[in-house]
Amino acid sequence: MVRTGKRRLKNIRQKFPKNMQKKLVMLFMAVILAFLVLIGRILYINVVHGEEYKKIVLSQQQYDSRTIPYKRGDIVDRNGTTIATSERVYNVILDAKVLLANKERVYRTKEVLNQTFGIETDVIDSILEEKPDSTYNILKKQVSYEDAQKFEKIEEQSAKEKEEKDKISGVWLEEDYLRSYPYNSLASDMIGFVTSGNVGTGGIEQYYNEELNGTDGREYGYLDSDSVFEQTVKNPVNGNTVVSTIDVNLQTIVEKYIKEFNDQYKGEGDETFGSKNTAVMIMNPNNGEVLAMASYPNFDLNNPRDLSAYYSEETIKQMEEDGTKVERLQEIWRNFCVSDTFEPGSVMKPFTLAAGLETGKIKGDETYYCSGGLQIGSDYVHCHKRDGHGTQTVQDAIANSCNVAFMHMGEVIGAEEFCKYQRLFGFGEYTGIDLPGEAETSGLLFRPEDMKEIDLAVNSFGQSFNVTMTQIAAAFCSIVNGGDYYEPHVVKQIQDENGSVIKDIQPKLLKRTISKETAEKLKTYMNATMEYGTGKTAAVEGYDIGAKTGTAQKLPRKDERYLLSFCGYAPQENPEVVVYVIVDEANVERQDVSKYVLELSQKIMAEAFPYLNITKSAQTDSTNE
Repeated sequence: MVRTGKRRLKNIRQKFPKNMQKKLVMLFMAVILAFLVLIGRILYINVVHGEEYKKIVLSQQQYDSRTIPYKRGDIVDRNGTTIATSERVYNVILDAKVLLANKERVYRTKEVLNQTFGIETDVIDSILEEKPDSTYNILKKQVSYEDAQKFEKIEEQSAKEKEEKDKISGVWLEEDYLRSYPYNSLASDMIGFVTSGNVGTGGIEQYYNEELNGTDGREYGYLDSDSVFEQTVKNPVNGNTVVSTIDVNLQTIVEKYIKEFNDQYKGEGDETFGSKNTAVMIMNPNNGEVLAMASYPNFDLNNPRDLSAYYSEETIKQMEEDGTKVERLQEIWRNFCVSDTFEPGSVMKPFTLAAGLETGKIKGDETYYCSGGLQIGSDYVHCHKRDGHGTQTVQDAIANSCNVAFMHMGEVIGAEEFCKYQRLFGFGEYTGIDLPGEAETSGLLFRPEDMKEIDLAVNSFGQSFNVTMTQIAAAFCSIVNGGDYYEPHVVKQIQDENGSVIKDIQPKLLKRTISKETAEKLKTYMNATMEYGTGKTAAVEGYDIGAKTGTAQKLPRKDERYLLSFCGYAPQENPEVVVYVIVDEANVERQDVSKYVLELSQKIMAEAFPYLNITKSAQTDSTNE
């Protein structure tokens, strides 16, 4: 064997010259080296870019993939009435590549799309010409369920046709949802609306956006390693239902009379309302629930950018040209009850008196003399009754809203205690209401060290500092319920799509403001407001009501612009409801006449109280018996 091998090697050497042998060895080494380089490169790519290329390969294998949109959760009122929902609609999709694969079907397909959805044939022609290989072209968005059903019936019938020219292809319907508001403008400030991408704008839609939104699903198919078609469906997770505290029927009552007021005092021309702002809040004083919240002007939730209800076509066009339309829309979308601040006026007086009674600096048996004004340092401050109220008890001071009496009270209370109780009642602080855009008011109140004698005097009757409606309403609730300050809220529950409760939002008691004894005294005084004082024309037959009225002169004082207010409750014993009404700059010759806010308040309470089954006065009950 050894000899044979040597003989073969000798034959090879004889057959190939030495220089040829060297070339073969070098070629062999080059091949080995190239092989090693290739292996190294493969290993490098696999380690560094393997996952990336794997995704590319998988994405190329996938086809027939589509997103399954989730349904945004509903918003309902406290009784389950739907006030915001998402209706199923469809987007019409054209697959140009599929349609052009059988050109005999093009004419019939275009004909059906035009008849069913009103899609012009030239739109389809341009897509087929410019993007013949495209597979996803949106021809029309948000077509109705009814139109989609018509198309699907035609499509089903066309599949049975024998002639290719009678069939349709390359068109499919993509599911989508359209946000819808059955009551149009009702509670528009509090509900808010949705922009593209299911993004809430304003109100509950914005504040509870995360709870209302869900997660898209996905349906896709692909060829596996054996070239077998596999299909996978990941179902969407729909959004949750938000159960609000408002009552649709009560809200309707409130908005009906707000609209009536604005129509009655409306002037001529664009943007002439009954007042600059008209707003109402109704709350349950025993748990902080907001039962109704409205302001005017409002807007159509189904078409929030439409200003035609308030402006002419020419004015709107001018707004668009000069860029002021967006600014005006934002003003209308703004929730006055939460986001606007103003001087409260005389509705502040019960809180001043509460501070005096709680500190013991006012006993309740004091009397004051009002001659029509009071000299404070170098300033003379008028009472609203320029010829004076004469001698006033503490109760009279509330009932008749005497500024002079309250300036005397403020002096006795002192700046330190007065400011302390302002903060205790929540003025200058966020209320924590579950709505976006709550105004920041911490810088709108005096600090004791900065408060001069004149500042304390005018603050005592609600002038020279700012509050929000929500602050006043929440603080007023604490007075009439015996001293419990509840966080105001507009949502009471979160449910899943099947109605199962995910979260109960319980009333949140934040603090005690005053004692029950002080609260009872204040209620007695405020009941006198309705018996013989400034609020008597707002009385509702059969109901024992307490209230405080306000007429705040706005800055600059010389302009004679006023904000009128009424904050009342019923019944006198164990109050069940608080009603706060504001008429800001009534469109009348004299804005400081309280009848405008009292008339509006009376109409709202006269219809709202029976609906809410508010307890009637004992005298009425016995008479009925």
